[in-house]
Amino acid sequence: MQKKGLFIVFTGNGKGKTTAAIGQALRMAGHKMRVCIIQFIKSMKNTGEAKALAALSESIEMHTIGSGFTWQSEEAEVAAAARTGWELAQGKISSNQYDMVILDEITYLLNDGILDQNDVLNFLNNRPENLHIVITGRQASDGLIEAADLATEMKEIKHPYQNGIKAGKGIEY
Repeated sequence: MQKKGLFIVFTGNGKGKTTAAIGQALRMAGHKMRVCIIQFIKSMKNTGEAKALAALSESIEMHTIGSGFTWQSEEAEVAAAARTGWELAQGKISSNQYDMVILDEITYLLNDGILDQNDVLNFLNNRPENLHIVITGRQASDGLIEAADLATEMKEIKHPYQNGIKAGKGIEY
């Protein structure tokens, strides 16, 4: 069997994409492997996952560079944060210091044309051979899914928000 870094996509309109990616990070940390997580949209640094992952900082490095959800932010602010995040991601991917790099919610930036999907895919296809890449976000394009070695779609069946229940600590953040 061939051993190589996998390209993994977690997409869909259901909850669990970031949670699945962080689960992958935890598995890597359990094997003393290094992970870098870059959150492209989220701007909250005080989430449950950030607090928990801080205890694993020898294995997992996390960067929250987003300006908030794209529909809540100015376009120029989102674009600037996206460029900063992508430059950071390129440096981390090329550094040979990690076993996995997670690009959390980057699909929004690709779908909105803030980052060029062809440029991103070309860069990812030329990454270090053993580096695993995980991409999360809704509406992953056919191109992302085709390029992936593993793609999983989370499908929303029922969500508490539909019944007026707000985002909960420990569940959504």
